[in-house]
Amino acid sequence: MARKSNKKAREARKLADAGIKLLALGGVFAVVQFFLGKSPVSQALASLRPIGLLMVVAGVALLLLGKKFGQPAAPAELAPNKKPATPTARSVAASAAQVPQPVAPADAPTAAQLTNPGTAPERPLQWGKGVFDVIEWRRFEAVVERLFQQAGFESKSQSHGADEGVDVWLYSRNQPGEPVSLVQCKHWQGKRVGVDKIRELRGVMAARNVKRGQFATTSTFTPDAITFARENGVNLLDVDGLLGLIGKRTPDEQSELLAVALDGDYWRPTCVNCGVKMLDRTPRKGGSAFWGCTNYPKCKTTMPMRSATA
Repeated sequence: MARKSNKKAREARKLADAGIKLLALGGVFAVVQFFLGKSPVSQALASLRPIGLLMVVAGVALLLLGKKFGQPAAPAELAPNKKPATPTARSVAASAAQVPQPVAPADAPTAAQLTNPGTAPERPLQWGKGVFDVIEWRRFEAVVERLFQQAGFESKSQSHGADEGVDVWLYSRNQPGEPVSLVQCKHWQGKRVGVDKIRELRGVMAARNVKRGQFATTSTFTPDAITFARENGVNLLDVDGLLGLIGKRTPDEQSELLAVALDGDYWRPTCVNCGVKMLDRTPRKGGSAFWGCTNYPKCKTTMPMRSATA
């Protein structure tokens, strides 16, 4: 646009210069004879007077044309009674869609999660079902293991990974190398343990040639599970049975068990594959909050936040 304006200005100056030259030369031809009187030169120039007058007229015309040509174009006006177009909601949305929006990583924690990464429930002061309700599965297994240790057993367990269907191995102090019982734990809330889980434990007992087994849960057992366990050497410990055993411990032992249950972030679940505490996450597209492994995306283990966990 600037180049076009400069070109027009140069052309206007050329027209003006040409007009001035014509005016000057035509003026000379038109008036010079009046100053020479009746000399032979004046008579010779008399024939040039009409040409001089034409040159004057042409010069004036060029000056006027150059002046008009050099004026900037007037801005375009709106048509009468026509208002400027107002952007519609669709056009505004389309314009906004063209602007890149920051997107948070599909499974990265949000700012709200970093400032409030999970609220700890009220810490229980004494034993009861409420303790089992607030602790996570790994704390539950630790309580069960410590309960058997207080009864005189040596034990072995692992915090994560494949467990071969056994959470705690129990040994007699007189025979430390041979397991005398196997313990399976299920930290479930509301869901009863079925006979299929007891059969799985019985299969591991047979494979390891272990005569006794223990199955502990924060829930209860189905009638079929109770019958099968009674006939196959499996001792069942539901939530009431566990609380009964804890109630038989000394006050110091009960305090010790409570400290084991409420150790660290006792409410935040542990990843079953990595053995690290999980983070609470909210789906970007909506839905219920859930627990996700800290090692994501290397580990994609998740757990529901308000339902039973195995």
